[in-house]
Amino acid sequence: MTLSAADRERYHRDGFAGPLDLLAQGEVAEVREAIAEVIDHLDDLEPELYEVEAAHLERPGEVVCHFLGGWLVHPVLRELAFDPRIAAVAAAALGVDTLRLFHDQVFSKPPHHPGVVPWHQDYSYWRRTAPVQHVTVNLLLDDSDEDSGCLMFLPGSHRLPLLPPIPFDADLEAIREHVASELDWDPVAVPCRAGQATIHHPLTLHGSGPNRSSRWRRAAVLNYIGPEVVVADDSMPLLRGVPRLAGGEPVAGEHFPIVWQR
Repeated sequence: MTLSAADRERYHRDGFAGPLDLLAQGEVAEVREAIAEVIDHLDDLEPELYEVEAAHLERPGEVVCHFLGGWLVHPVLRELAFDPRIAAVAAAALGVDTLRLFHDQVFSKPPHHPGVVPWHQDYSYWRRTAPVQHVTVNLLLDDSDEDSGCLMFLPGSHRLPLLPPIPFDADLEAIREHVASELDWDPVAVPCRAGQATIHHPLTLHGSGPNRSSRWRRAAVLNYIGPEVVVADDSMPLLRGVPRLAGGEPVAGEHFPIVWQR
């Protein structure tokens, strides 16, 4: 599986593409179950994960459940990170022959949950690596639309300069105070069925609103990097629990495994 010419063109022109058909419904159900198991034991598993959104732990009724490193603690999430269908799409977007896992994430919004994911650029949290050779696959595990808080993208925003990182418990449009007022703010929502995904560039502005529906809105997110990515700031480990890599060293090793190779 790979990207169609039209999706590849859209990715480079607009900074995102999708929806893309990736998983069958039986596979989706298996991933949902795995995520539910991790969330049910989040307190116990938290030390083994890269990160759990602290604001969610403090205010679960207000802040979206978000954690990094599920592939470390559950075999189904590990298989997902290595899935060749997903990895091949990411490699095609980057135009690389070798692809590594950077890290995975999970976002889980229960029905009628007010939590949002504020508009942001992924690379604003990843600037300790360079160059910008990253791509994100956002895999939906429930049918999603604007009512349930599907992803929204600002077309062409991957050509903006790097903006400040935004706390995940901030208001949905907190980033706009850092964006030039003359920018044409005309977001595009991308509804997806369960098993479909979007891909986006690490500088593309994106976010998602509250879940106003009676349905769940869950997503497994896979962040991948190309072979040229190195450590740009070695003042601390790139992720919690990961051995520190020296400045200029490739982002590689057991925590950043090769998931696809031509």
